[in-house]
Amino acid sequence: MSIWKAKGSYRRSRFGVDWLNHLQRKYADGHWTLVVDPDEFCVYPFCDTRPVRALTDWLDASDIRSFGAMLLDMYPKGRLDAVPYQRGQDPMEITSWFDSGNYTVSKNHLFYNLWIQDGPRARVFFQDEPWRAPALNKTPLVKWDKNYAYVNSTHMVLPRGLNLVYDEWGGEKASGVLLHAKFLDTFGAKAAEELARRQHYAGSQEYKAYADGISKHPDLWCKWSEKYINWRQLEILGLMSKGNWA
Repeated sequence: MSIWKAKGSYRRSRFGVDWLNHLQRKYADGHWTLVVDPDEFCVYPFCDTRPVRALTDWLDASDIRSFGAMLLDMYPKGRLDAVPYQRGQDPMEITSWFDSGNYTVSKNHLFYNLWIQDGPRARVFFQDEPWRAPALNKTPLVKWDKNYAYVNSTHMVLPRGLNLVYDEWGGEKASGVLLHAKFLDTFGAKAAEELARRQHYAGSQEYKAYADGISKHPDLWCKWSEKYINWRQLEILGLMSKGNWA
């Protein structure tokens, strides 16, 4: 295992994208790379019985160079601060609920990627301006080439053909989900910290919405919330697909 640490400004590195592209250009040429944040957990078809290598072998055999995954915000039932998170604990023991619907999808005709929004963050923190809610589309798994580059986190990648992780004709391509364990009891303090640091996009306005909203809506759970079971449940709900991987 190798660990890199950057001392520069997160904001001036285009929110970490320049750091990421540099490392991948230097070390990942010709390799499959899986890029996730520390609070994201990758779920892919057959992940309970097959390793990631089985997925990348199938993608190679199918001449597919990128694999998409929707970011799925997970949250507890009840107040976010009701159950303290313990260091080293599986966060899914606490954040085991999610929104199974209420998502909007549009196509970026310049970069070809789908733009997915809404979910609990739009429902609670951006209910008056849902178009400001964070993007939930990601392309975290790519057979990297030194000439590739992420543009906006892992939401968009160049060459833009790598963003075609969906079937343009209405069918299904294999895809996954990134379980996002953001909403633990630490969330309120984290939102206040990031708002003060102002290192995120647009002067950390997203975190301003969190900081303002968490005191008014400390509970993200609603009567339509679903409790996470496994990847097959997510496929039935239409949030991911095994495509033609059998």
